[in-house]
Amino acid sequence: MNIRRSKALDRDQVYNVHHQAFAAAYGGAHGVRNAQLAVDLLEDPTAMPVLSLVAEEDGKIIGNIIFTKVSIEGADREIEAQILAPLAVLPTHQKRGIGGKLIRAGNQMLKEAGTELVFVLGHPEYYPKHGYDRVAIREGFNAPYPIPEEYHEAWMVQQLNGNALETCSGKVICCEVLMDERHWSE
Repeated sequence: MNIRRSKALDRDQVYNVHHQAFAAAYGGAHGVRNAQLAVDLLEDPTAMPVLSLVAEEDGKIIGNIIFTKVSIEGADREIEAQILAPLAVLPTHQKRGIGGKLIRAGNQMLKEAGTELVFVLGHPEYYPKHGYDRVAIREGFNAPYPIPEEYHEAWMVQQLNGNALETCSGKVICCEVLMDERHWSE
């Protein structure tokens, strides 16, 4: 398996990976919505710089992860931050550590680029295995939209550089595509 940056020519396969993964997990409508989200993020100028990585096996894309730029409203200084969304692996290739490899590769590239914080709204049992701290709200970083208390543990953060978790707080503002409230309420 090879992990590399995605290219414009990969868009159809990236769409397919997200469609299959989310449709298998949550149903057809989620597959279409999340696949379109992935493609839209790659084209959203307010998301730049975007880091999109693919896992490839025998010339076929089997996984994809996308990180997009966020800003922190109310912080007393500019914080270099990103959000991980979405991550998908083909159902036939899940449970093989591919998602974890994509997360680690992406976080390493972001760390080398000087990114301080990476946020994710995701499964509270999965992402902590990859260094994410449950309850970013506790650390003083609110999501773009209120997250019901029973899902607070799903809003997570990982510090890659610096000390922003200890010295800053604020509300995370995502790119235009991710600021659609639908992505935060379902």
